[in-house]
Amino acid sequence: MNVQKFISMKGKQPIVLITAYDAPFARIVNEAGVDAILVGDSLANNVLGFSDTLPATMDDMIRHTQAVRRGAPDAFIIGDMPFLSYQCSQDEAIRNAGRFLKEGGANAVKLEGGSSFAPLIRRMVESGIPVMGHLGLTPQSVNVFGGYRVQGKDENTARKLLEDAKALEEAGVFAIVLEMVVEEVAKQITESVNVPTIGIGSGRYCDGQVLVLHDALGLNPAFLPKFAKRYANLYEISLKAISQYVEEVRTREFPSEENVFRLGGN
Repeated sequence: MNVQKFISMKGKQPIVLITAYDAPFARIVNEAGVDAILVGDSLANNVLGFSDTLPATMDDMIRHTQAVRRGAPDAFIIGDMPFLSYQCSQDEAIRNAGRFLKEGGANAVKLEGGSSFAPLIRRMVESGIPVMGHLGLTPQSVNVFGGYRVQGKDENTARKLLEDAKALEEAGVFAIVLEMVVEEVAKQITESVNVPTIGIGSGRYCDGQVLVLHDALGLNPAFLPKFAKRYANLYEISLKAISQYVEEVRTREFPSEENVFRLGGN
């Protein structure tokens, strides 16, 4: 996978993305055959225990991107630029984006925002940094939106989303994530731009889909957004396994004969 192949898949084959934040799961999702791995700033709430994505730092993102690269050496990896890593100045934004490629081993970066970020994206692309855009519900702006709300529900916001998508395409993005955009608007955007759209909660007509790993695997039993699908319940599986371990240690069933070493033996 590379940027040009990514673009060429538009309209020909659905593109599959999923998040990963560490080496073991990166190995699993890569072997499963996903087209790309997103190291999302959602690691803040899914891995680090925060309530939203805002606390993720550049150092957090670089460390986890490095781990994902070690787990999936040949994968196409996209690093998610965290809150305030690119909003303060273009020079700082380009340095931070460059860290994902130089230190983290990522192939590209993703950043949230519409047409106001087009000049920055253009500079990044001109600097040799592939950029994926992100429109619709942009979690880093949740305090502006007043919550996690579906986007594009009226004519004005739908028109703005379409204008933003075209601006990002002109700036040079190789793909655009559409998050929680009403299906009809996501379809219109997908048909209006020449780069792939990747949906998360944006219906059936995007060029690809992305899910948060922890949602797909059921690692957080208290949270399952409407747009996600739980393909396994690893929380229950893990809870049962560790509960059995606790019981076996307390009853001295573990370790057993096969788990010990003896003098003169193996």
